Amino acid sequence: MSLGTLKLFRLALLVVFTQCLLANTVPDFELIKKGQQDGNTLLIIGGIQGDEPGGFMSASLIATHYTITKGSVWVVPNLNFDSIIKRSRGRFGDMNRKFSNLSKKDPDFANVERIKNLIQQDDVKMIINLHDGSGFYRKKYIDNMHSPRRWGQSVIIDQTKIKVEKYNNLLEISNRITKSINKNLIKKEHYYEVRNTKTKDGDIEMEKSLTYFAINRGKSAFANEASKSLPVHQRTYYHLLALEEYMAVMGIEFTRNFKLQSRALKNVIDNDISISFHDNKVQLPLSKIRNIIKYFPINKDGILKFKASNPLMTIVKKDNMYAIHYGNRRVARLIPDYLEIDDINNFVEVKIDGIKKEVKLGTLLSVNKNFYIFPQDDVRVNIIGYSRKNVKNESGISVSKNQIMKKFSLDKRGKIFRVEFYKEKKFAGMLLVHFNKRKQKAIAFNNTNERASLIIK
Repeated sequence: MSLGTLKLFRLALLVVFTQCLLANTVPDFELIKKGQQDGNTLLIIGGIQGDEPGGFMSASLIATHYTITKGSVWVVPNLNFDSIIKRSRGRFGDMNRKFSNLSKKDPDFANVERIKNLIQQDDVKMIINLHDGSGFYRKKYIDNMHSPRRWGQSVIIDQTKIKVEKYNNLLEISNRITKSINKNLIKKEHYYEVRNTKTKDGDIEMEKSLTYFAINRGKSAFANEASKSLPVHQRTYYHLLALEEYMAVMGIEFTRNFKLQSRALKNVIDNDISISFHDNKVQLPLSKIRNIIKYFPINKDGILKFKASNPLMTIVKKDNMYAIHYGNRRVARLIPDYLEIDDINNFVEVKIDGIKKEVKLGTLLSVNKNFYIFPQDDVRVNIIGYSRKNVKNESGISVSKNQIMKKFSLDKRGKIFRVEFYKEKKFAGMLLVHFNKRKQKAIAFNNTNERASLIIK
């Protein structure tokens, strides 16, 4: 994990998100409100179709990595969360064809009604629905992947104008968006065009869509399509270019904590993710994490409470494993060690490379040469991967990297290791030790904007 990655990791932990996914239920989607609620709100929707990661990843980055300094943005990054987890266009059918008539018996009914209600809020003046589409839309046929039949790299409108006071000229706005994107292409092939579906002229399928529902409720609405032929970070790049221009149209101002470049985006998407447990006393940086983490401490009742740095993250229990999901990806599986959980003092004393410190349980400690845990009364320390004959409590021992077996590291690079604390037989918390040649500060994971615990059964 590089220094840059560690900095991004710290930023990610300033916001945590929650969902609840229980067996045989459809999880609710997340709504994140950003900025000042001023009656001029942009509603961004990702994940209406679970096999379009560019769309939902872009929405999640607006939620986690953008600060709205003027105006109001609402973000729904995981509208069809169950289908996102299962890499399905729609577990119960295409949700983007459920906005005309829908049976109350449909498993998606509650979430469709909820998003309809959000769309119709007085504050909402513009809606952007993010998609990944096939190939490259072109007004004239070039070849099979570049033709009028394709959807990728296009801004979709249902008609040219609507009868509302603000943002009524859909064609004019969409032309502005494509012009802005086309100034910043990675390759010339990626250029955007406007696609007008002319829905009211008899497009039966598009009449069932979210955007057509929105414009018939007096809302300016667009779909943005990135090409499925591109890698996810490039799709995300184009979605964010579009979203930033839509914000400019509405007079919304923002800052972001990364450069809007393809390579930087890949780093943020892949590395800037984490999850915490047991009131932040256990933290897992998920970049390069091993596929399976054995003997992970979980409460005896099997209920695992956790907080995630990204709204696309959740945990699914299957059989006797807890799988951590991030969007379409399963990033790791936890094999539980069912224990009673104790609530000891949140702070412990350590010595890192000869420097004494007091740190919180849940801290990631950057170590150059060695570390030492000061003993506490009635507290046993277990350094996972370290073994010393006839020693059961591994506090009071100076430990270096070459004394810990690499196969017990949390990460595939063999640099991050667990230091667990027990009071009698009860689990009390964990420190992570990150061995790195560079001298770095310890990072404490303080979830200052915590929303709620997330519970999975």
